[in-house]
Amino acid sequence: MFQGFKEFIAKGNVIDLAVAVVIGAAFSTIIAAIVDNLINPLIGLLFNAESLDGVKVGVFGIGAVIGAIINFLAVALIVYFVFVLPMNKYKERQAARNPAVEEETLPSEQELLIEIRDQLRKNSTV
Repeated sequence: MFQGFKEFIAKGNVIDLAVAVVIGAAFSTIIAAIVDNLINPLIGLLFNAESLDGVKVGVFGIGAVIGAIINFLAVALIVYFVFVLPMNKYKERQAARNPAVEEETLPSEQELLIEIRDQLRKNSTV
């Protein structure tokens, strides 16, 4: 029973789903606070704006877009280093412990056609 549960948890789809939930729920709030309160004001200083949301180039409010990009990259970076990288290392260690048995390779199409031809020749001479 526990072996089946262990295999279910170790599958990539479950891990991907868990990462998506964590991104959506926990880290988005934390990263948004960091970006809004630390990074946006620093970038706003470069553009002489009170916050990054007020930065405009012509009529385009480019500051909000820059903030969203920074927010996304920060979340992706943290999720990669906290979840994806350790899980990949774990999978590599598991693969090293349990090397997969090589599967028998199937014959190519040309090999099958040659075999069929030889069988037909053999049957027609008998």
